Amino acid sequence: MTDDASGVERRGDVPERPGDVPEVHDRWLLVSVAGVLSFVAMLDMNIVNVALADISEGLGVSAAAAQWVVLGYQLPVVALLLPVGHWLDDQGVRPALLAATAGFGLCSALAAAAPWAFWLIAARIGQGACGAVLFVLMPVLAIRSVRPELRGRAMSVPATLGPLGAVIGPAVGGLVLDHLGWRWIFLVKIPLCLVALAVVWRTMPRSGRLRAPDRRSLVDTALVATGVTILLLSLTLVSDAPAWLALALAVVAVPPLWWWLRGPGGRPVTDVLRAAGLLRAHGAVLALAVGFAAMHYVVALHLRRDEDVSATTTGLTVLAFPLGMGLAGPLGGRLADRYGARPVAATGAALTATGLLLLVLPGDGWSPPDAAWRLVLAGLGMGLHGGPTQALVMGAAPPGRAATIGSTVQLARSLGFTLGPALATAAWRVTGPDGGARTGLALAATAACLAVPLLALPARGPANRSGSATDAAPATPR
Repeated sequence: MTDDASGVERRGDVPERPGDVPEVHDRWLLVSVAGVLSFVAMLDMNIVNVALADISEGLGVSAAAAQWVVLGYQLPVVALLLPVGHWLDDQGVRPALLAATAGFGLCSALAAAAPWAFWLIAARIGQGACGAVLFVLMPVLAIRSVRPELRGRAMSVPATLGPLGAVIGPAVGGLVLDHLGWRWIFLVKIPLCLVALAVVWRTMPRSGRLRAPDRRSLVDTALVATGVTILLLSLTLVSDAPAWLALALAVVAVPPLWWWLRGPGGRPVTDVLRAAGLLRAHGAVLALAVGFAAMHYVVALHLRRDEDVSATTTGLTVLAFPLGMGLAGPLGGRLADRYGARPVAATGAALTATGLLLLVLPGDGWSPPDAAWRLVLAGLGMGLHGGPTQALVMGAAPPGRAATIGSTVQLARSLGFTLGPALATAAWRVTGPDGGARTGLALAATAACLAVPLLALPARGPANRSGSATDAAPATPR
């Protein structure tokens, strides 16, 4: 009996198919850690937004400077995903996970203790770098902690808890801000990090060491980080800056990303995606993320601006989506393990698209209860979709490339979360205040509808010509 880098106990010498792991003792405690850390990392995406005014006043800086407390985390998380994934393919999961979790908690404490804005932004950048590692490792940890026939249930844990953290971040931030102050927003996550560290330290066997990236990897990191950062900034500026400036930044982002794609760092990533037949699945993840983010932005804005609904009622209405998602997440994983990941993922995407289409149909607007049941329906679909899609993607990862695939799917989701509000804002501007909400929701529904055929159609690629274990119901456990 031997142990691999993930800490999963293997039995015998069983030949591996692409993406498979040998028979294992299921470690659901590690799956829970993957879910908790996904929740924490996504929570930090939005929890600080509600505290920007207090941070600005407390540190004596402008509102524009305070905005970098948010961007300081979000930019490195997304910009470093691809290079971090390539680097982690050759590292032990346990030391990388311990280092990233400890670094995330330490930077959170430094952010809470910040006496100046520069200190706070630097701490948030450190948090973002550690968060990128966590985002890549969580699906890898979950899928390696269970047998192949339980992947759907395992992947549903981080796939559900992560987006829930993003959605409820502002609500949690508001409660903490009202009762404890803005510094506690950075401290509330530390206990969860400490628990995760203790579990990983005691549960995962020692294996491997962290090795510093070589010079070629550092060049690739610089190219990807530069291009993705400029692209994200262009999307962020859509709502406030002139359109020509956002477009110019997007154009500037192209050369470094092109050089990376054509170089020794980018080619292996694109080759893996083509070989594993995962391009359609990534497109579906991107499309659903766009639809979800655009819907979340438009519904809240429409209720507050057009329907004159109170902030509390708006917040409770929007929480209908994560309620549905949380209820359906565990069910989606079980159904995927029984009937196969692809049909369940496609069904979930269709249900989400249906909920979003129903939001578009009412001609005279809708009240909070009218919106809430439609959001519950869309959330149920998103919950059914999340775990099975993660299992579909990670299960097709070639041996030794799980971290790379984890980074690409996380990048697709993160770009969707950024692109959704940007496209909704642009649509709102074009159609004006009267039809802006309907146009934005139509855009969200269209994006969700595109995901359905992308998931329903069998993937193309060498790894899928003879059928994939994730496309159909798994075989009986040995």
